[in-house]
Amino acid sequence: MNEDGPVRVVLADDQRLVRESLATLLGLLDGIELVATASDGEEAVALAAEHAPDVVLMDLRMPRVDGIEATSRLREHHPDVRVIALTTYADDESVLGALRAGARGYLTKDASSQDIRGAILTVAAGDAALDPAIQCHVVAALAGDGERPHEPLADARLELPDDLTPREAEVLALIAEGLTNAEIAERLVVSPTTIKSHINHLFAKAGLRDRAQAVNYAYRTGIAVPPS
Repeated sequence: MNEDGPVRVVLADDQRLVRESLATLLGLLDGIELVATASDGEEAVALAAEHAPDVVLMDLRMPRVDGIEATSRLREHHPDVRVIALTTYADDESVLGALRAGARGYLTKDASSQDIRGAILTVAAGDAALDPAIQCHVVAALAGDGERPHEPLADARLELPDDLTPREAEVLALIAEGLTNAEIAERLVVSPTTIKSHINHLFAKAGLRDRAQAVNYAYRTGIAVPPS
Protein backbone atom coordinates (compact mmCIF):
# COMPACT_ATOMS: atom_id res chain seq x y z
CA MET A 1 0.00 0.00 0.00
CA ASN A 2 1.26 3.47 -0.92
CA GLU A 3 1.37 5.32 2.41
CA ASP A 4 1.85 8.67 0.65
CA GLY A 5 -1.41 8.58 -1.27
CA PRO A 6 -4.78 6.93 -1.78
CA VAL A 7 -5.21 3.21 -2.35
CA ARG A 8 -5.13 2.62 -6.12
CA VAL A 9 -7.93 0.36 -7.32
CA VAL A 10 -8.84 -1.47 -10.53
CA LEU A 11 -12.49 -2.49 -10.80
CA ALA A 12 -13.56 -5.51 -12.88
CA ASP A 13 -17.23 -6.30 -13.62
CA ASP A 14 -18.80 -7.47 -16.87
CA GLN A 15 -22.14 -5.71 -16.30
CA ARG A 16 -21.82 -2.17 -17.56
CA LEU A 17 -24.44 -0.68 -15.26
CA VAL A 18 -22.92 -2.31 -12.18
CA ARG A 19 -19.42 -1.33 -13.27
CA GLU A 20 -20.35 2.31 -13.83
CA SER A 21 -22.30 2.50 -10.55
CA LEU A 22 -19.41 1.04 -8.58
CA ALA A 23 -16.96 3.32 -10.36
CA THR A 24 -19.03 6.33 -9.33
CA LEU A 25 -19.20 5.08 -5.74
CA LEU A 26 -15.45 4.44 -5.57
CA GLY A 27 -14.80 7.94 -6.86
CA LEU A 28 -16.61 9.34 -3.82
CA LEU A 29 -14.71 7.36 -1.19
CA ASP A 30 -11.96 9.07 0.81
CA GLY A 31 -8.56 7.44 0.42
CA ILE A 32 -9.54 5.50 -2.72
CA GLU A 33 -8.39 6.24 -6.28
CA LEU A 34 -10.01 4.29 -9.13
CA VAL A 35 -7.31 3.99 -11.81
CA ALA A 36 -9.07 1.73 -14.36
CA THR A 37 -12.12 -0.45 -15.02
CA ALA A 38 -12.29 -3.81 -16.79
CA SER A 39 -15.16 -5.77 -18.32
CA ASP A 40 -13.66 -9.26 -17.83
CA GLY A 41 -10.87 -11.08 -16.04
CA GLU A 42 -8.43 -10.99 -18.92
CA GLU A 43 -8.71 -7.22 -19.15
CA ALA A 44 -8.37 -6.94 -15.37
CA VAL A 45 -5.04 -8.79 -15.42
CA ALA A 46 -3.77 -6.62 -18.27
CA LEU A 47 -4.82 -3.41 -16.50
CA ALA A 48 -3.18 -4.58 -13.28
CA ALA A 49 0.07 -5.08 -15.18
CA GLU A 50 -0.28 -1.61 -16.71
CA HIS A 51 -1.34 0.40 -13.66
CA ALA A 52 0.16 -1.60 -10.74
CA PRO A 53 -2.83 -0.99 -8.43
CA ASP A 54 -2.84 -1.83 -4.75
CA VAL A 55 -6.19 -3.63 -4.98
CA VAL A 56 -8.36 -5.20 -7.68
CA LEU A 57 -12.07 -5.31 -6.91
CA MET A 58 -12.97 -8.44 -8.88
CA ASP A 59 -16.37 -9.74 -9.95
CA LEU A 60 -16.27 -13.54 -10.09
CA ARG A 61 -18.73 -14.31 -12.89
CA MET A 62 -17.38 -12.78 -16.09
CA PRO A 63 -16.92 -13.95 -19.71
CA ARG A 64 -13.64 -15.03 -21.37
CA VAL A 65 -11.67 -15.26 -18.11
CA ASP A 66 -13.70 -15.47 -14.90
CA GLY A 67 -12.74 -13.72 -11.69
CA ILE A 68 -11.32 -16.81 -9.99
CA GLU A 69 -8.95 -17.56 -12.86
CA ALA A 70 -7.98 -13.89 -13.09
CA THR A 71 -7.23 -13.91 -9.36
CA SER A 72 -4.99 -16.95 -9.84
CA ARG A 73 -3.11 -15.18 -12.63
CA LEU A 74 -2.62 -12.08 -10.53
CA ARG A 75 -1.29 -14.13 -7.63
CA GLU A 76 1.16 -15.84 -10.00
CA HIS A 77 2.36 -12.83 -11.99
CA HIS A 78 1.59 -9.81 -9.78
CA PRO A 79 1.72 -11.06 -6.18
CA ASP A 80 1.82 -7.53 -4.75
CA VAL A 81 -1.65 -6.80 -6.15
CA ARG A 82 -4.34 -7.81 -3.65
CA VAL A 83 -7.77 -8.99 -4.78
CA ILE A 84 -11.18 -8.50 -3.23
CA ALA A 85 -13.80 -10.78 -4.77
CA LEU A 86 -17.10 -9.01 -5.37
CA THR A 87 -20.19 -11.01 -6.27
CA THR A 88 -23.93 -11.28 -5.91
CA TYR A 89 -23.67 -14.79 -4.50
CA ALA A 90 -22.57 -15.67 -0.97
CA ASP A 91 -22.30 -19.42 -1.59
CA ASP A 92 -19.62 -21.84 -0.42
CA GLU A 93 -18.42 -22.65 -3.94
CA SER A 94 -17.51 -19.14 -4.95
CA VAL A 95 -16.23 -18.13 -1.51
CA LEU A 96 -13.72 -20.95 -1.28
CA GLY A 97 -12.86 -20.78 -4.98
CA ALA A 98 -11.94 -17.11 -4.66
CA LEU A 99 -9.97 -17.62 -1.46
CA ARG A 100 -8.10 -20.63 -2.86
CA ALA A 101 -7.21 -18.57 -5.92
CA GLY A 102 -5.63 -15.96 -3.68
CA ALA A 103 -8.31 -13.38 -2.90
CA ARG A 104 -7.70 -11.51 0.35
CA GLY A 105 -11.23 -10.23 0.73
CA TYR A 106 -14.78 -11.12 -0.24
CA LEU A 107 -17.76 -8.79 -0.48
CA THR A 108 -21.31 -9.23 -1.69
CA LYS A 109 -22.67 -6.58 -4.05
CA ASP A 110 -25.16 -5.33 -1.49
CA ALA A 111 -22.29 -4.19 0.76
CA SER A 112 -22.48 -0.56 1.86
CA SER A 113 -20.07 2.05 0.58
CA GLN A 114 -18.32 2.12 3.95
CA ASP A 115 -18.04 -1.68 3.96
CA ILE A 116 -16.41 -1.51 0.53
CA ARG A 117 -14.06 1.28 1.61
CA GLY A 118 -13.18 -0.56 4.81
CA ALA A 119 -12.45 -3.79 2.93
CA ILE A 120 -10.23 -2.01 0.39
CA LEU A 121 -8.21 -0.25 3.09
CA THR A 122 -7.94 -3.42 5.16
CA VAL A 123 -6.76 -5.58 2.27
CA ALA A 124 -4.36 -2.90 1.01
CA ALA A 125 -2.80 -2.87 4.47
CA GLY A 126 -2.12 -6.61 4.20
CA ASP A 127 -5.00 -8.02 6.20
CA ALA A 128 -7.98 -10.12 5.13
CA ALA A 129 -11.51 -8.75 4.86
CA LEU A 130 -14.61 -10.95 4.70
CA ASP A 131 -18.17 -9.69 4.51
CA PRO A 132 -19.90 -10.83 7.74
CA ALA A 133 -22.73 -12.20 5.59
CA ILE A 134 -20.47 -14.90 4.17
CA GLN A 135 -18.17 -15.67 7.10
CA CYS A 136 -20.50 -18.46 8.25
CA HIS A 137 -20.17 -20.12 4.83
CA VAL A 138 -16.39 -20.11 5.06
CA VAL A 139 -16.38 -21.51 8.59
CA ALA A 140 -18.89 -24.23 7.68
CA ALA A 141 -17.00 -25.27 4.57
CA LEU A 142 -13.63 -25.35 6.32
CA ALA A 143 -15.21 -27.44 9.06
CA GLY A 144 -16.32 -29.92 6.41
CA ASP A 145 -20.06 -29.20 6.50
CA GLY A 146 -20.11 -28.49 2.79
CA GLU A 147 -17.30 -30.78 1.73
CA ARG A 148 -17.78 -32.85 -1.40
CA PRO A 149 -16.07 -36.19 -2.01
CA HIS A 150 -12.54 -35.63 -3.33
CA GLU A 151 -12.74 -31.88 -2.69
CA PRO A 152 -10.34 -30.28 -5.20
CA LEU A 153 -7.28 -28.65 -3.69
CA ALA A 154 -8.35 -29.63 -0.19
CA ASP A 155 -4.86 -28.64 0.95
CA ALA A 156 -4.44 -25.04 -0.20
CA ARG A 157 -0.69 -25.36 0.41
CA LEU A 158 -0.32 -28.11 -2.19
CA GLU A 159 2.58 -27.33 -4.53
CA LEU A 160 1.18 -27.83 -8.00
CA PRO A 161 3.20 -29.79 -10.58
CA ASP A 162 4.06 -28.79 -14.16
CA ASP A 163 3.20 -25.11 -13.59
CA LEU A 164 -0.52 -25.86 -13.29
CA THR A 165 -2.60 -22.92 -12.09
CA PRO A 166 -4.94 -23.47 -9.12
CA ARG A 167 -7.89 -23.30 -11.51
CA GLU A 168 -6.41 -25.94 -13.84
CA ALA A 169 -5.77 -28.18 -10.84
CA GLU A 170 -9.35 -27.71 -9.68
CA VAL A 171 -10.63 -28.70 -13.14
CA LEU A 172 -8.33 -31.73 -13.09
CA ALA A 173 -9.67 -32.80 -9.69
CA LEU A 174 -13.22 -32.60 -11.02
CA ILE A 175 -12.25 -34.70 -14.03
CA ALA A 176 -10.95 -37.28 -11.55
CA GLU A 177 -14.29 -37.04 -9.78
CA GLY A 178 -15.93 -38.21 -13.02
CA LEU A 179 -17.59 -34.98 -14.11
CA THR A 180 -18.12 -34.10 -17.76
CA ASN A 181 -17.02 -30.76 -19.22
CA ALA A 182 -20.59 -29.47 -18.97
CA GLU A 183 -20.88 -30.59 -15.34
CA ILE A 184 -17.54 -28.99 -14.46
CA ALA A 185 -18.66 -25.75 -16.12
CA GLU A 186 -21.87 -25.79 -14.10
CA ARG A 187 -20.01 -26.57 -10.86
CA LEU A 188 -17.51 -23.74 -11.36
CA VAL A 189 -20.07 -21.34 -12.84
CA VAL A 190 -18.15 -20.72 -16.06
CA SER A 191 -18.77 -21.55 -19.72
CA PRO A 192 -17.97 -24.98 -21.24
CA THR A 193 -15.60 -23.15 -23.60
CA THR A 194 -13.61 -21.90 -20.61
CA ILE A 195 -13.42 -25.43 -19.19
CA LYS A 196 -12.26 -26.81 -22.55
CA SER A 197 -9.52 -24.17 -22.60
CA HIS A 198 -8.39 -25.13 -19.07
CA ILE A 199 -8.31 -28.81 -20.04
CA ASN A 200 -6.29 -28.12 -23.19
CA HIS A 201 -3.78 -26.12 -21.17
CA LEU A 202 -3.39 -28.65 -18.36
CA PHE A 203 -3.15 -31.56 -20.80
CA ALA A 204 -0.38 -29.74 -22.69
CA LYS A 205 1.51 -28.85 -19.49
CA ALA A 206 1.31 -32.37 -18.04
CA GLY A 207 1.77 -34.22 -21.33
CA LEU A 208 -1.61 -35.96 -21.08
CA ARG A 209 -3.43 -37.56 -24.02
CA ASP A 210 -6.83 -38.39 -22.57
CA ARG A 211 -9.03 -38.26 -19.48
CA ALA A 212 -7.87 -41.67 -18.25
CA GLN A 213 -4.30 -40.41 -18.12
CA ALA A 214 -5.56 -37.23 -16.48
CA VAL A 215 -7.26 -39.18 -13.68
CA ASN A 216 -4.12 -41.24 -13.06
CA TYR A 217 -2.02 -38.05 -13.03
CA ALA A 218 -4.41 -36.37 -10.59
CA TYR A 219 -4.16 -39.30 -8.17
CA ARG A 220 -0.38 -39.63 -8.56
CA THR A 221 0.29 -35.96 -7.87
CA GLY A 222 -2.14 -35.71 -4.96
CA ILE A 223 -4.43 -33.24 -6.71
CA ALA A 224 -7.26 -35.74 -6.24
CA VAL A 225 -7.71 -38.63 -3.81
CA PRO A 226 -8.74 -42.07 -5.16
CA PRO A 227 -12.04 -43.38 -3.80
CA SER A 228 -11.52 -45.73 -0.88
